[in-house]
Amino acid sequence: MNETEIKDFPTVLVNPEIKLDDVTRDISQPMERKPSKAWLALLGLSMACMAVGVVVVYYNVTVGLGINGWNHPVMWGVYITNFVFWIGIGHAGTLISAVLFLLRQRWRTSINRSAEAMTVFAVICAGLFPILHIGRAWIAYWVVPYPNQRLLWVNFRSPLVWDVFAISTYLTISVLFWYQGLIPDFATLRDKATTFWRKKIYGILSLGWTGSIRDWNHYEKAYLLFAGLATPLVLSVHSIVSFDFSVSLLPGWHSTIFPPYFVAGAIFSGMAMVITLVIPMRKYFNLKEYITINHLEVMNKVILVTSMMVGYAYVVEFFMAWYSGNPFEKSMFWNRATGPYAWAFWTMFICNVIIPQAFWFKNARRSLVWMFIASILVNVGMWMERFVIIVTSLHHDFIPSTWDYYIPRLPDMGITLASFGLFFTMFLLFARFFPTVSMAEIKAVLTKPFNKKT
Repeated sequence: MNETEIKDFPTVLVNPEIKLDDVTRDISQPMERKPSKAWLALLGLSMACMAVGVVVVYYNVTVGLGINGWNHPVMWGVYITNFVFWIGIGHAGTLISAVLFLLRQRWRTSINRSAEAMTVFAVICAGLFPILHIGRAWIAYWVVPYPNQRLLWVNFRSPLVWDVFAISTYLTISVLFWYQGLIPDFATLRDKATTFWRKKIYGILSLGWTGSIRDWNHYEKAYLLFAGLATPLVLSVHSIVSFDFSVSLLPGWHSTIFPPYFVAGAIFSGMAMVITLVIPMRKYFNLKEYITINHLEVMNKVILVTSMMVGYAYVVEFFMAWYSGNPFEKSMFWNRATGPYAWAFWTMFICNVIIPQAFWFKNARRSLVWMFIASILVNVGMWMERFVIIVTSLHHDFIPSTWDYYIPRLPDMGITLASFGLFFTMFLLFARFFPTVSMAEIKAVLTKPFNKKT
C-alpha cells in the first residue's frame, strides 16, 4: 500500500501489510549507511550557527550583558523570549508520548520518538538562557536550595526559583521517558550490529535487554509510570513559567488567563515544530510508510484547535482590558496593537490565528508543502508572541518618564540563531545514531488485528 492508496483510506495509520523484518530494516537503515552530503551540510550549518553563540557567550562573560540591547525598563529581552519559546517547544513531546499513550491513541506511535527527542533538546536550549541572563553564569547554582557556608537561602516565593524546580523535574522525567522507550530498539540494533563497536555501544545502551516476558512486563510498568509522572508536567511546567509574569503587577502581565493560555500556546508551537522536523525526515530517511500523511493530518487538527484557543486568549485579554476600566491596562493593550511594536503584534496575530485556519480544509491538512510552510510561520508567530508579551509590557509601564524602545542588537540575534543551531545539531545527531521511529511500538501496532474504524 503506497502513499496514494493510504490517502484513499484516511483511517489507515501504518500499512498493515508491512512485515516485521521490514520495520527493522527500514528504520535502522539511516544508522547503518554512511551519512549523506545533505546531512553533513546541515550539520555543518547548524554547528556554524552554534559557534556564533559561543562568541556571544564569551563576550557576555568577559565584557558584560551591556553588549545586548537591554535598557531601563526593558531588562528582559530576547534572552527570556527565547527561554519561554523553547520551553513551549518542548511540550508537544510530552503530550504525544505521555498523554496520548494514556488515552491509547495509536497515531502517536510513529512520531512519539522524534517528539520526545525534540522535547529533551528544546528544554536543554531553554535552560541555558536564564543562566546566561543572570550575567555571572558561574554562580547559577546559588538558586539551588542546599545547605551551604554562604548563609544563603533562596526565596521560595519567587517564580524564578519555581522555574528551577519545574524545568529540572521536566528535563529529568523527559530524558528517562525517552530513554525507556529506546531500550528495546537498542537491543534490536545490538543484535543486528555487524561491527564490534556498534555491538558494544548498543549492548551497553540496551541494559541487557533480552526480550523476555519478564523484560516486557517491567518495561510496560515503567513506561506507564513515567507516562503518569509526565502527564501533570504538561500542565504544570508552562503554567509555572507563566507565573513569572502573572504574579507581577505590571499591566499586560497581571492576569489569571496566563497559565491555560501558555499551555495551549506551548502545545500549539510544539506540534508545529514536530511537523517542521518530521516532514524532511520522513523524506530523506524513506519513512513514508511509517509516518504517513494521516499522522500529519491529525497533528494539523491539533494545531487548528490550539490555534483557536490561543486566538480566544488574545481576544479575552483585550476584552478584559476594556471591561476592567483600568486605564493602565487599556493603554498597554492599545499600545500593543497600534504602538511602536504593532509590527510584532500583527505578525503574531496573523501567524498564530489567521494562517492555521486553512486547516479547516482537508486539502490544506494533507498538503506537505502547505503544512511545512504553516508550521514554520506558526513558530515565527509564537516567538513573536513571547516577544510581544515581554517587551511591550516592560517598555510601556506605569510611569511615562521611564518608557523606552527596545531594539535587539547583534548579540541578541546571534544568541537566538545559536539556540536554533544547538537544537538542530542535537536533533541531526539523534537522527543519525538513534532510531527516529519506535520499532517496538510499530511492530506492536502491526501485530494487532487491522480495523479501519480504529
